[in-house]
Amino acid sequence: MAITKDDVMVPCDVPQAMRGKYMNNYLAATRESGRLMLFAGDQKVEHLHDDFYGEGIHPDAGDPEHLFRIASRGKIGVFTTQLGLIARYGMSYPEVRYLVKLNSKTHLVKAAQQDPMSQQWFDVEQAVVFQKSSNLNIVGVGYTIYLGSEYEAAMLQQAAQIVYTAHQHGLVTVLWIYPRGKAVKDERDPHLIAGATGVAASLGTDFVKVNYPKKEGLASKEILKEAVRAAGRTKVVCAGGSSVDEKTFLQTLHDQINVSGAAGNATGRNIHQKSLDEAVRMCNAIYAVTIEGASVEEALKIYNAH
Repeated sequence: MAITKDDVMVPCDVPQAMRGKYMNNYLAATRESGRLMLFAGDQKVEHLHDDFYGEGIHPDAGDPEHLFRIASRGKIGVFTTQLGLIARYGMSYPEVRYLVKLNSKTHLVKAAQQDPMSQQWFDVEQAVVFQKSSNLNIVGVGYTIYLGSEYEAAMLQQAAQIVYTAHQHGLVTVLWIYPRGKAVKDERDPHLIAGATGVAASLGTDFVKVNYPKKEGLASKEILKEAVRAAGRTKVVCAGGSSVDEKTFLQTLHDQINVSGAAGNATGRNIHQKSLDEAVRMCNAIYAVTIEGASVEEALKIYNAH
């Protein structure tokens, strides 16, 4: 069911003059559904080339432009990647709705060696200047926090400033929050992930991306409910994770939304490791479940249509 401006709950840190812009960006990002179908393209840094080359990965994935072709041709809510990639390819894909990832780091330094810290690359004002000069459709910004890292205080401070400043400019915000570091014994612990979504609510972000919780003997779709409740008015989306078969992925997504109460998904590898045609069909299937309320069977028909 489509929502209108009247249905958008505008945070109090959005100035009166920017309320209309915020509502437009929110409706654009969620495709007038209130749910987020985020196509994640930030892994060129996060995972280096591991996600783009190798067994089971289509050769198309090796070209950065593959991400933009998918975002342009597939049904998505918003495409997120680093500002530099948008600057290099955005002129060829002006129709795409972008969310600028403001920090990133590689996976080379493991938590056993040093607690993770993902330093901010650009600030919100620079993203706003870039939007105005490029005239691209930038609807929001994103930032990653590693909760439990010895550097969490710095990341929390940066995230707080990013959310506040983004809202001042009428932009939507998404925080990636992953418990990680020597102090964290189980990154998928449902109680800890609920703590992460509560932090997201305290930071005032519109959406928070977390890993799907796991606990032996319990169904993930049931234990995610704790995190959704802890987030309050901040909406929860789950990371897509490593590539799995399409039916399993779509069933998990359907459960997250319709059982757990999540408000969408953030998917990368399960889309961009495929050929362009398959990736577009997978986007359309995910979109059908997320935005249009389709069943798993209906979504699979979309994916399998040639």
